[in-house]
Amino acid sequence: MRLIDENGTQVGIVSLREALAMAEERGYDLVEVAPNAVPPVCRLLDYGKFRYEQSKKEREARRNQKQSELKQIRLMPRTDDHDIAVKANQARRFLLAGDKVKFNLRFRGREMAHPEIGRKMLDEIAEQLSDIAVIEQKPLMEGRVLSMLLAPTAKVLKAAQQAQKAAAQRQAAASPAPTPARETDAETAEEEEELIDESDDVDEEEDEDLIDEDFDEEEDDEEFDDDDKRDRRRR
Repeated sequence: MRLIDENGTQVGIVSLREALAMAEERGYDLVEVAPNAVPPVCRLLDYGKFRYEQSKKEREARRNQKQSELKQIRLMPRTDDHDIAVKANQARRFLLAGDKVKFNLRFRGREMAHPEIGRKMLDEIAEQLSDIAVIEQKPLMEGRVLSMLLAPTAKVLKAAQQAQKAAAQRQAAASPAPTPARETDAETAEEEEELIDESDDVDEEEDEDLIDEDFDEEEDDEEFDDDDKRDRRRR
């Protein structure tokens, strides 16, 4: 077998015994990645991690895959050419978006005697859309309704999926990151506490100034009383 080590480097052609011994020595699993090759290709890897990454890629691919819808368009045998062209353009938009389109042509009364008119009309529509669609169900008569199902080609469907993925990426990039509310509330609370502390400091300073002024006035009164007493004694 041809062996590739855990770093992606080709070891060369080795026997099964040598490959198993190398895998056991390095603590990896021996996984056959190309059984149909000559000789078969095996690789040293962590099989659990490998399966996890594969399943993650599959989920991502399914998430980005375009889920096609079934759009239905009604017709009648008496529909004129202009209306048929409008219906065909409408179907073209649906197909380019990756959706399937089902044409339902309803017959009434004596119109049932000429189903070939409806088949011809549906064939013309299919011809107009042949560049982007394939006939998934040929015109089929179900009671009074002649129906035909068109599906987008593989190329159109892939382009629609890529466009959807790009739109989702642009939308994710354009959406603003959410503001952490807790941090904002905490910052607001801290600012309010700082304002409260500053107001308390101002109030305390004003109170101290008032106390000092009162104390100074008391000292002035005491000095005045002492001077008055000395004058009286002299007299």
